[in-house]
Amino acid sequence: MTRPNTTVNLPSRAERKAVLLAELEQQRIDIFIDSDTLSKAALPLDNNLRSLKIPLYVIGGVAAFRMLRHPGGAMAMGRKALAGYMLVRKLKLFAKIAS
Repeated sequence: MTRPNTTVNLPSRAERKAVLLAELEQQRIDIFIDSDTLSKAALPLDNNLRSLKIPLYVIGGVAAFRMLRHPGGAMAMGRKALAGYMLVRKLKLFAKIAS
């Protein structure tokens, strides 16, 4: 049995490199366009956050000052938050087991 002479013309290394570089350039263009779209979509959120920045800093500073003056209250609140988190996790686990 002899094989039929079939020659498959594979692209040369330079041609493959050119194709890959063209794909890479297209991906870069797509990323640039998507980043511009994201920037335009996020602009209202950024403006709202910028208007809330100073009040949030003031609230954070007051909270930090109160925690420094009375650390016991912060510890108690932290313990309660941790207990609540653990309770929610347990309830989710029980709900998962029950279903």
